[in-house]
Amino acid sequence: MDNEIMRTENSSEEIYTSIRSFVITAQNRVYTAINSAMVIAYWEIGEQIYKACGENDRAEYGKNLIKYLSDRLMSEFGKGFDESSLRKMRKFYTTYPIRDTLCPELSWSHYRVLIRIDDKTVRDFYTEECAKSAWSVRQLERQINTMYYQRMLASKDKASVAVEIQTSEP
Repeated sequence: MDNEIMRTENSSEEIYTSIRSFVITAQNRVYTAINSAMVIAYWEIGEQIYKACGENDRAEYGKNLIKYLSDRLMSEFGKGFDESSLRKMRKFYTTYPIRDTLCPELSWSHYRVLIRIDDKTVRDFYTEECAKSAWSVRQLERQINTMYYQRMLASKDKASVAVEIQTSEP
């Protein structure tokens, strides 16, 4: 009788583990889909603002438009649409003007870090490495702050630099 109870408990645990795996996979897919949709939406918002304001969003019309949009969007959708956020969305569009070059693996938080890098070559390197290595935003910031790109360029032993960044997560 004890063996039967044990077998039932083991079977139940296996079923639970399997179902739990399905739920976690589904949650991750939902998160990824939502994240990707929001990144695209922010890029499209940035495109609209850029096209309306032209090169300078700080000129009188641009300032007024961004303030107007911010007031309206914040009243409906919350603080994620303040003037600073709308400017970041505009910069996101100007930094990544070809939507198809966006990486679905990266979040808006990743892109907010990446758009601060002025040098396109360096930015492209971090974008690619971040997506390929599945860096968190914290890891991305650490790699930028410790000049990973420059260390890779300067190093004769690129493999050891690459291994070091995988093992030195604080």
